[in-house]
Amino acid sequence: MKKPWNGCWGAACCGAGRTGRCGGSTACMRRARWTTCGPWRARTGMSDGRAGDLDKKKKRGYRMDYGVTITRGAAPWQIFQQGPDGTACIRLEGKYHLVHLSQELPLQFSAVPHARTTVKARVALESTGESVVPWTECTVLDSENWTITFPRVPAGGLYRIETYMDYEGWDGLSCTRGDMVHNVGVGDVFVIAGQSNAAGRAKNPVADDPELGVHVLRTSARWELATHPLGETTNALHVGHYENHNPGHSPWLHFAKRLKRELGYPIGLVPCAYGGAPLRWWNPEENGALFTNMLEMLADYDIHPKAVLWYQGEAEGYEDSAQTYLERFAAFVRHTRAALGQPELPFLTVQLNRCMEGPSEKLDRQWGMVREAQRQAWHTLEHVTVVPAADLALYDFIHNASEGNLVVGERCARAAMAECYGRDVDWMAPEPESVVQTAPDTVTVRFSRIRNWLNPFGVPAALLPFEAEDAQGLAAPKAYETGTDSLTITFERPLGADARLHGAWRMNPGAAIPSDCMRMPMLSFYGVPVEQG
Repeated sequence: MKKPWNGCWGAACCGAGRTGRCGGSTACMRRARWTTCGPWRARTGMSDGRAGDLDKKKKRGYRMDYGVTITRGAAPWQIFQQGPDGTACIRLEGKYHLVHLSQELPLQFSAVPHARTTVKARVALESTGESVVPWTECTVLDSENWTITFPRVPAGGLYRIETYMDYEGWDGLSCTRGDMVHNVGVGDVFVIAGQSNAAGRAKNPVADDPELGVHVLRTSARWELATHPLGETTNALHVGHYENHNPGHSPWLHFAKRLKRELGYPIGLVPCAYGGAPLRWWNPEENGALFTNMLEMLADYDIHPKAVLWYQGEAEGYEDSAQTYLERFAAFVRHTRAALGQPELPFLTVQLNRCMEGPSEKLDRQWGMVREAQRQAWHTLEHVTVVPAADLALYDFIHNASEGNLVVGERCARAAMAECYGRDVDWMAPEPESVVQTAPDTVTVRFSRIRNWLNPFGVPAALLPFEAEDAQGLAAPKAYETGTDSLTITFERPLGADARLHGAWRMNPGAAIPSDCMRMPMLSFYGVPVEQG
């Protein structure tokens, strides 16, 4: 797949010309600008009559392209991914058109004899107008084209890019104006992948306001201020992620706001998640359709993201494919890193949440295996993290509520601060460090990363979300004792030599998942061998 030059397909012609969905088709691509194509009436907010006039002008090819125009390289609200040195290279190109304006209105335009022309551009703070990159002379290529490269625009913003021109013989009425691109930033961009809980399905109200400096690349191939739902499909060009109903609240706006406030520069989001998507739709060694579409969305702006936000796995239970989840997820990670040329690209993952469907032991086991594979991915794949979600409130039988999404966003932000930025942040959830049989019917589970004390919430043993399994089948807890970082569990019968322990593994693991008090719950696990004491 050929990558666009400096990610400007989406900036020029709204990205539509290459798909044939733009009203002007090839003519629009010749005159590519952000405002020359697309659904005018939907964007103007004017009366039907006024919008109709604009539509007529559009059909006649009418456009004000006098002075300096920017045709490629930057789009309003775009977040440029910074490099390791904390800067981004921004390359622009455009056209210039010499014209004389009449002294009386209505304006009349007349040609200006060609003269030596200078085109200049700068990057300025939107807040104050101060130059971040001072006025710099562009390279004039011929009688109508120019280009410029800003090699080191520092992380920060929001910025605006300004242009203007000078030329010999200027008489005070000849046009020197230039295009501007507003509200761009340099920071970090995160791609969102997975299925419905990554896309967001919650519709219950919660305060999660938009914030300048947190922007989203919509399926329309346009950058905008990030607002919920992030993955809505108005004017969608990338139909590979075109859902048949509206998404809702998701974890990622809160995630991005937390990072922006900690890091001090803008954050961009690229939502590619798709409801109901099994892993095989992401894995290019299987179906891989969503993998391809994700790469196309990133290629529109030549994005090499800071990390992938991954929340998926519910579909595997229904497809009976949990047994191979780890190896197939590893393949998806490997292919994504190779395709983007980022061998250490982080994947910030979320372990499966609860689901109220059932009861079904078959589905319970599938969900338990997926959760265990997600836990093992953290231990076996480099630069992969995982945070728990089985303790969170639901909006419906399977999707996190809005308040649960805020918690997921917070946990993932803390994981990102550690994995992506090397911050000393306590983000890792407890998990079993050792499982030892201390009596024929008794097992002691010691947990890692208990910073305070282990809290099973004092529930009756029958509600403790642990079960042992051996050749005789499952065994439920009969009693338990709590230590600072351990649980000693007595089961309803003696355990065989091949026993294994499952924890918070069922689709609905129950209301009380043992937690590090004042911090977070343990990770779910499945099939951890019981050692002999």
